[in-house]
Amino acid sequence: MRHRAEDRHRARGVAGARRPSVLSMTNTAVSAAAHPTAQPPAPQTPAHRHTWLLLLLGTATMLFAVGGRWDIAVAAWIYPVLLLRLNRLSRAWSGALWIWLAHLGAAVFWVQESAIGFNAVVFAGAVALAAIQTLPFLADRLLVHRLRPAPAALVLPAGVAAAEFLITLVSPFGTAYGSLAVTQHADLPLLQIASVTGPWGVGFLIGCVASTVNRVWDRPSWRGGLACTAVLLSVLLAGSARLAFFPPQGATVRIAGVSPARTVTERLQTTLARFAGSQGGVAAAPVASVRPAMTAVEDDLLASTRREAAAGAKIVIWPENAVRTQESQEPAAIAAARAQARRSGIYLEIGIRVYSTTAPAYGRDEALLIDPRGTVLWTYQKAHPIPGSERYTPGDGHVPVVRTPYGRLANVICYDADFPALMRTRADIMLVPAHDWKEYGGAHTDKAALAAVEGGYSLIRQDEEGVSAAYDDEGRVLATADYFATGGRQTMVANVPVRGGTTVYDRVGDTFAWLCLGALAALTVTALVRPRR
Repeated sequence: MRHRAEDRHRARGVAGARRPSVLSMTNTAVSAAAHPTAQPPAPQTPAHRHTWLLLLLGTATMLFAVGGRWDIAVAAWIYPVLLLRLNRLSRAWSGALWIWLAHLGAAVFWVQESAIGFNAVVFAGAVALAAIQTLPFLADRLLVHRLRPAPAALVLPAGVAAAEFLITLVSPFGTAYGSLAVTQHADLPLLQIASVTGPWGVGFLIGCVASTVNRVWDRPSWRGGLACTAVLLSVLLAGSARLAFFPPQGATVRIAGVSPARTVTERLQTTLARFAGSQGGVAAAPVASVRPAMTAVEDDLLASTRREAAAGAKIVIWPENAVRTQESQEPAAIAAARAQARRSGIYLEIGIRVYSTTAPAYGRDEALLIDPRGTVLWTYQKAHPIPGSERYTPGDGHVPVVRTPYGRLANVICYDADFPALMRTRADIMLVPAHDWKEYGGAHTDKAALAAVEGGYSLIRQDEEGVSAAYDDEGRVLATADYFATGGRQTMVANVPVRGGTTVYDRVGDTFAWLCLGALAALTVTALVRPRR
């Protein structure tokens, strides 16, 4: 009995200790009323402390993964990880706003580093592209918590691939900006996936890595990264095997790319500049005022063509706009090139800028292929003028292909090669006359390796005021020449395989990109019908 009484006494003591007295509660209330600000602020969460750092690091890293001359390939794999982390630690719409601003800043940086004229069209394009690039991150933020882990991990990869594909469908920029694949042009094992999926496969893999890293970041587990690691290693292994065991074989043809000497080019530019601001411009200028400088360039190109043909070249390619002529003088310029092709017994591809008084284009951007008999096999007009820079009337986008003793030859002009749908052409050798500028020429030519892998053909890009290069159908560099490092005269010579190959991408087109769009739509519907986890 005594023990039970002691137990009851201890229980009352504990209860009394847990139950505050009325007096103590009153004193606490009075103290709080007298000092309303005495309560310490809630501690800042780690998420809030880290978001600004993630935004800063993610944006800074993205500046080196925009398809420009200062690209660092690994940066394209890092910045999505950081921005996705920022996105998941932020509110949905505020996170989307910061990521949109990061992409807009990267687009402006690309314009500046590439020395592209900044105007209303370019800025509007940057705003729109940044919005499209933000959509995958917004989709991840809104959907991932309503899906199971496996399908949730697919939201960002499918979104990145779909967004890159949409850019080529709805914008005039192609893959010139907004494609992660072009940042990986030197990674040939990885680049081989483009022969199956097109460029969208690279973006999918980069998105997969970002999603997986963030999943492991949230919930450390070796299982979280196993599937993505296996897929990435399989792609690299298959690409390496293709390069090692299935290199181009068979006969080759000697192809020479020639550009006019810098001295005659600069003299012509000075002459044309005098008429650039007048009504009708160069087209309306007196023939005697402009023809001598134009003829000097043509003669220089013809002399270089004779030299390379004598050295064994069977195909010679001139750059885009290599010949500049008034519309009335165009037949004479073409006749001189036809005569040279006939005398040298070669296939000759010439680029011509025709000045016309007809509005609104005031000219044409053409490429002609002439056979060894002097016959013009095609006259191709550029299908994609550079937005905000070129006012040519676009061509019909039909890529010409002719059969020759050196395989099937095809042709596009410069910026056309940034549009994968246009480049899906059954050819063995793709000729790409181009005309860039010092700050962008190298980066633009690097991207051509991707088109060669996608199409399964060798690609020759002769670039005046840029970097020229020849690639085989697996993206290997066969030859290269820098206009600004050749002492004023650029000539590139390469022995190019005469037989290409058919790729999966060439046969099925953008099926992978459409599948990513469909998968993203299906994931959205699934998330909407599932309760939030």
